[in-house]
Amino acid sequence: MELRIFTEPQQGATYDQLLRIAQASEQLGFGAFFRSDHYLGMGTEGLPGPTDAWTTLAGLARETSTIRLGTLMTSATFRHPGPLAIQVAQVDQMSGGRVELGIGAGWFEEEHTAYGIPFPDTKERFDVLEEQLAVITGLWETAEGDRFSHAGAHYTVTDSPALPKPTQRPRPPVLVGGKGKRRTPALAARHADEFNLPFVSEEVTSAQFGRDRKSVV
Repeated sequence: MELRIFTEPQQGATYDQLLRIAQASEQLGFGAFFRSDHYLGMGTEGLPGPTDAWTTLAGLARETSTIRLGTLMTSATFRHPGPLAIQVAQVDQMSGGRVELGIGAGWFEEEHTAYGIPFPDTKERFDVLEEQLAVITGLWETAEGDRFSHAGAHYTVTDSPALPKPTQRPRPPVLVGGKGKRRTPALAARHADEFNLPFVSEEVTSAQFGRDRKSVV
């Protein structure tokens, strides 16, 4: 069994504090350091304020050497898939191939309104997540020298060189997370290496993993 560390710095943490935790986690033999990707504290002011998840992980990539690094979960509403694919691939290069992308549909409306980020309805957020997964994994998995295109309702990618490539091939591990009963397990089965269920009972976990397995079949 591998033990991993998960932090929620939107509740109040600086980059320097996160760096100390990540380095201590590595020294103590933990397998990975994950952080949430949120811009607003929950039930707290979260002073001194939020830190950006992928900026944080880029810094940690250069200040650690063995521990894996990732998000639980990046909201699909926060970033366009093309730039996110570039961002994650670069951090993967910076870390020597230690990055994992956790991504979900997003749920926290208040952080969107607080920072001017559009927050569509649930169906549209899942549609966006589905396309983001297709674009991000498609860009990473396109062979060097080939081109990638995608024509969807939310994103159109035309003749992309699909660069840069992550260090991990064919791509970094992708984690899909969330409590959606139908589309979340289906998307995890189709696109992800891991299905993450936050803060739920054993009964809910069993039911959701059952839906995930049926989607794979």
